[in-house]
Amino acid sequence: MSLRETSVEINEELLAAVQRVLSTSTLRETIDTAFREILRAAARREEVEALSTMDGMDLANPEIMAEAWR
Repeated sequence: MSLRETSVEINEELLAAVQRVLSTSTLRETIDTAFREILRAAARREEVEALSTMDGMDLANPEIMAEAWR
């Protein structure tokens, strides 16, 4: 894991609101948790898209699904 040190201006009210939502206490913990939550949300969107289009799913294959119900 590589780390990057940076200096940014952060809206304190927004930070406090996000900390309440994420139940975090430090800036670093809040940022790390928020990044992970964004990645999880993206993964969920990808899964929903895959399921809604059946892209790459065996569920769209009638032969496989016929065997699933036996």
